[in-house]
Amino acid sequence: MEIKTVGVAGAGTMGNGIAHVFAKCGYEVVLCEVEQRFLDRGIETIGKNMEREVAKQKLSAESRVAAMARIHGTLRRADFARCDLVIEAATERSEIKSQIFRDLDSICRPEIILASNTSSISITKIAALTKRPEKVIGMHFFNPVPVMKLIEVIRGLQTSDETYNTVKLLAGKLDKTAVEVNDAPGFVSNRVLMPLINEAMYAVMEGIAKPEAVDEIFKLGMAHPMGPLTLADFIGLDVCLDIMNVMHNGLGDPKYRPCPLLKKMVDAGWLGRKSGRGFYRY
Repeated sequence: MEIKTVGVAGAGTMGNGIAHVFAKCGYEVVLCEVEQRFLDRGIETIGKNMEREVAKQKLSAESRVAAMARIHGTLRRADFARCDLVIEAATERSEIKSQIFRDLDSICRPEIILASNTSSISITKIAALTKRPEKVIGMHFFNPVPVMKLIEVIRGLQTSDETYNTVKLLAGKLDKTAVEVNDAPGFVSNRVLMPLINEAMYAVMEGIAKPEAVDEIFKLGMAHPMGPLTLADFIGLDVCLDIMNVMHNGLGDPKYRPCPLLKKMVDAGWLGRKSGRGFYRY
């Protein structure tokens, strides 16, 4: 089946980035949020990001206008009924994603693929909540979505070859590269990245070095474009904590225990860039 209209559940950082890419590539997009203010903010962000692309001559002004016109905002999940593919991009909480997938399964046509942008939660568990587990898959985009080329494609135990091949082909049409991984807590990207970030937090908590020193060591010594603590602030410390909890609970290994400093900072509301304070002030 040809994919012409794509649904995106969630207009936050990842959701608006996913909507941006699909609209720019010629797809009609149904972008859904739970409140009008979140939807307005997401669409406004897409507009500003496309304006930057125009300024950098990566997109023509006419193409920007056409792409924005292809984005249809809504507060009704029922509007996903006309979509040929739906991607869930809600917050990294299992109970929230589970409810969205139950709703999508009842709303969308039986042949439609349902994808999750989750960065750590089991695709197999999500798929089991639906009557189409073979058509459920993970499409883990990376932030900022319009810039990053990777889509980590996660196959649940039930995901069919047809579903995977459709998503892989779609990634190519978005000028992205699909890399296949099997379902496990944290997949590959966060299974490796988050313990690194978590250990950097321990280094700060234990007084080994200040955040600036930790980040400088990784930038100058390991050629990382940004240090692990700057990256944590960029991702969101609440998201980092959620992912560490998923891996700790799912794998049962104490090496994935979230750093106590991370828990304390989240409790304080220091979530990184989005709150104005994390390991740094913004």
